[in-house]
Amino acid sequence: MQEMILILDFGSQYTQLIARRIRELNVYCEIYPYNKISVPGSHVKGVILSGSPCSVNDDGHPVPDLTNIRGRIPVLGICYGAQYMAQASGGKVTASKTREYGRANLEFKNQKSSLIEGLSSGTQVWMSHGDTIVDLPEKFEIIGSTRDVRVAAYHIRNEETYGIQFHPEVYHTTEGSILLKNFVVTICACKQDWTPASFIEATIAKIRENVENDRVILGLSGGVDSSVAAVLMNKAIGKNLTCIFVDNGLLRKNEFIKVLGSYKHMGLNVIGVDARDIFLNDLKGISDPELKRKSIGKKFVEVFECEANKIKNVRWLAQGTIYPDVIESVSVNGPSATIKSHHNVGGLPERMNLKVIEPLNLLFKDEVRKVGKALGIDDMIIGRHPFPGPGLAIRILGEITPEKVNMLQEVDDIYIEGLKESGLYDQVWQAAAILLPVQSVGVMGDERTYENVITLRAVTSTDGMTADWSRLPYDFLAHISNKIINNVKGVNRVVYDISSKPPATIEWE
Repeated sequence: MQEMILILDFGSQYTQLIARRIRELNVYCEIYPYNKISVPGSHVKGVILSGSPCSVNDDGHPVPDLTNIRGRIPVLGICYGAQYMAQASGGKVTASKTREYGRANLEFKNQKSSLIEGLSSGTQVWMSHGDTIVDLPEKFEIIGSTRDVRVAAYHIRNEETYGIQFHPEVYHTTEGSILLKNFVVTICACKQDWTPASFIEATIAKIRENVENDRVILGLSGGVDSSVAAVLMNKAIGKNLTCIFVDNGLLRKNEFIKVLGSYKHMGLNVIGVDARDIFLNDLKGISDPELKRKSIGKKFVEVFECEANKIKNVRWLAQGTIYPDVIESVSVNGPSATIKSHHNVGGLPERMNLKVIEPLNLLFKDEVRKVGKALGIDDMIIGRHPFPGPGLAIRILGEITPEKVNMLQEVDDIYIEGLKESGLYDQVWQAAAILLPVQSVGVMGDERTYENVITLRAVTSTDGMTADWSRLPYDFLAHISNKIINNVKGVNRVVYDISSKPPATIEWE
């Protein structure tokens, strides 16, 4: 069994980031709600307790059962996790008189500590807490302090148990990766053998063991996740996999033809379904974004089921679900209401009596791309920006018509190809053109116009959970704006969206 670090989640906004940082060290880890774990198996080499929006002094604050963990395997408590262990052992935690948020510096470090070893003098750390540990229990020793927080880091004597009040997982803790490596590699003795190659080998073996000679269907979207899942499944079971790629009429310009050709070149058994008229007819008269999504989801299920029923002896449905979706569904704050629309097919497994297989459900998005690269998938697919499951339907505000779809496809093509030609595409996490439900006055030649407004959107991000607007060069924006207005009939104004997430979202609907 793969050795791992177990992360107990107390609801911190940074929990996924802890996992990502551990994975970057080629060490496998998993996140579990703090109340969903009992006795870790021998493959668990260490446990990390996350932060929390709660205070240890709140009524009903999270209380983990560490009976079978502490003293048995190494433990690192971060922020709330550190405060909980101190208080539970008889220490005192109070609301801090000087609340420490943001950058701080470790002014004292015990360089003999395995956790702190290698950190520079005065190294910058990131604090985010309102409580502080004021009294430590017996056997607890301070190994790090800042100007305002005496107990910034501690160690429990005769145990490989540590607590820190800062966040090593965030970018602003400049040497956080050193501290995390000290914990998972030096203290927990992890081998750092979690690599794309090892994942591929283990996953192919697991797929073959589970599926055997059964037939499997998989819905392709043209995106990274479903494409990598398809190639991985294909390597495992070959001709027993059938992929279905549905054109819902809301893809990018010529995308159906281009991507379908790429898939067949990759050796995948793909059925292409032209269902544009079915989807667009069902969207007539619908303006509400949630109703658009429901219409598209319903029709996708119908079209997918119709095609899938033509394939005999299908027993499995493969999906491109990735780890953030899994985490969301078992969140410490309660199961999410829905999994993202592009990762499910609206109850098809139950309707068709299929078992589900999700070969990527242990990976974050950046890891999916690394696995795709190791599988030899073309950069055109691996490097693609995220694209919403409902496609251009949620980038056309208001009612969907074929004319609006054609207009936005042309605009989108000019914008995306322009980013690629200017070498800006890979600097952006996601780019989109949005057709607004308003017209504005313009002048073309000697004529007055009253035509549509386009918003261009580009953001930078690592995982889409937060995002900042991209500072695209003014010359590029001017060039693209002119090209759109001059070449796309019906558009006379282009604006640029400079809002970040939060408070805005990346998509407009």
